[in-house]
Amino acid sequence: MHDSVWTDSVKLPEFKKLEGNKKTDVLIIGGGLCGILCAYFLKNAGVDYILVEGNRIASGNTKNTTAKITSQHGLIYSNLINNSGFEKAQMYLRANQMALEEYESLCKKFDCDFESKNNFVYSLKDRSLIEKEVFAVNQLGFPAEFFENTELPFNVNGAVCFPKQAQFNPLKFISAICKGLNIFEKTFVREITPSAVITEHGKIFTKKIIITTHFPFINKHGGYFLKLYQHRSYVSAYKNCPDIKGMYVDESEKGMSFRMYNDLLLIGGGGHRTGKKGGCWEEINNFTTKYYPGSKLSFQWAAQDCMSLDGIPYIGQYGKNTPDLYVATGFNKWGITSSMLSAMILTDMIWGRKNDFFELFSPQRNIIKPQLLINAFESAINLLTPSAKRCPHLGCALKWNKAEHTWDCPCHGSRFEKNGKLLDNPSTGDAKFR
Repeated sequence: MHDSVWTDSVKLPEFKKLEGNKKTDVLIIGGGLCGILCAYFLKNAGVDYILVEGNRIASGNTKNTTAKITSQHGLIYSNLINNSGFEKAQMYLRANQMALEEYESLCKKFDCDFESKNNFVYSLKDRSLIEKEVFAVNQLGFPAEFFENTELPFNVNGAVCFPKQAQFNPLKFISAICKGLNIFEKTFVREITPSAVITEHGKIFTKKIIITTHFPFINKHGGYFLKLYQHRSYVSAYKNCPDIKGMYVDESEKGMSFRMYNDLLLIGGGGHRTGKKGGCWEEINNFTTKYYPGSKLSFQWAAQDCMSLDGIPYIGQYGKNTPDLYVATGFNKWGITSSMLSAMILTDMIWGRKNDFFELFSPQRNIIKPQLLINAFESAINLLTPSAKRCPHLGCALKWNKAEHTWDCPCHGSRFEKNGKLLDNPSTGDAKFR
């Protein structure tokens, strides 16, 4: 039952695998939503490109999203104003609203169950956090509202409402948008050399490369093994629950999220840093037993998110010394909106056009943040942990995930089947278990 509701509702188009050598101006590595949107925009701009995907398109984290399209990313705006200043907070809001508007425009062309919805971030404990966020967002010129009560079956201490946000079916969207794109599936990139990108069955000669592989896999540039960690979260979909009109998420990292899809209530929760212990689906099931006793479980699945140091994605030049290598990562649980934003920014960078958001999302911005020390500590501890089960990425000890029956890396989030077969990057190969 670990397939998402999206995979049950859509059969995606298939693309052939790359055989022999190819030449292109731009190579996109990674066929999730972000990579496909990059390909779509580059095609429309008349740029010569190829997209390669090691498995099937949308077979990674794209198929496991809850598919909310929103510029409300937790209680981010009061923190952004305090830590980065009013102008950058306003820029972040404007950038994500532009991404939302682009989805709204595109989804008029495609049947993808797009629906305009209000989005809410609620708190179970601290009303003052909600009041502070409403004030901050209103200062930025956006009409956020404070709500005393919600449709949810428990009391809250307030909620911030962002009007006119949206939700959709991401695989229906991809199924429509990928038609006619220059995509090669089952084409795993083995190595990137100064002269060519090496795949299993040929070389690709290119001028520029965009890495959209969720977690960047090139370690010698950018320091992403220090700038990112991965967070695992769980989703269950239930029938026989009351319909809720909005989309909801707890301001606490350990809280729950809610949205409807047709007659199903999607509940997310049970999250934890990849490789650590968490509540998993059991936490969600316990919740529904208490609050929705007549509900019937229809689907359950898990998602994995790359978390940046400051809550802002890394979109732009991969490293200081790689002018023709680009990246989009660190979407912090908001991958749908961030994928669109990334494609818009990276298309401008490829074209050499000015974009107001380059600096805000630059992967080269200051990384001296408290989370950096936590990431470094986790890596050091797990590198020193004795274990025969080790991640081939950078050698950290793997931890057994009993909920999903996988070996997970607590350092950088790679995941493997029981026999060592690779499930999630940044590792580029299987784990060899002795």
